[in-house]
Amino acid sequence: MQSRAGPVALPPFESFLEEHREIVYRFLASTVGPVEADDCFQETFLSALRAYPKLPAGSNLRGWILTIATRKGIDSARARNRRALPVGDAGEAFERSTLGVRGTDLESGEDGLWAAVRDLPVRQRAAVVHRFVLDRSYADVAAAMGGSEEAARANVYQGLKKLREVQAHANG
Repeated sequence: MQSRAGPVALPPFESFLEEHREIVYRFLASTVGPVEADDCFQETFLSALRAYPKLPAGSNLRGWILTIATRKGIDSARARNRRALPVGDAGEAFERSTLGVRGTDLESGEDGLWAAVRDLPVRQRAAVVHRFVLDRSYADVAAAMGGSEEAARANVYQGLKKLREVQAHANG
């Protein structure tokens, strides 16, 4: 934002946090799930707190914090994918792997759509959530993900294609 006198000064960090906490949490809950959203939320705002004093006046705070949240969500998904999963019953593990559904989704009774969204590759999941949950433009998706608009469109397209395949499999 800019006034005649120049860029508008940044609000106090507490005000910034209050203004953006809901959308950041909604984004993280949609991308990493309710179990990991709290940790990612805290990491997002800790990173923001460290960098906040260095931001230039008039910065796009919403875009900036959602970019940080996107990267924290991607980091969380990568870390989760590197963790070993306990396997109780080999038959159950095989069933989960062939269905493409993680055990936590089955055990929690989570809505099948959200389970399918969380099973998307991390960049596709982030792009789909930015585009459809947060209703952001492809340019905003690209900025948040640190890529081109074409890459954002491709990630959304591939994510939707996979979600449609899951839906067709579930209905067929």
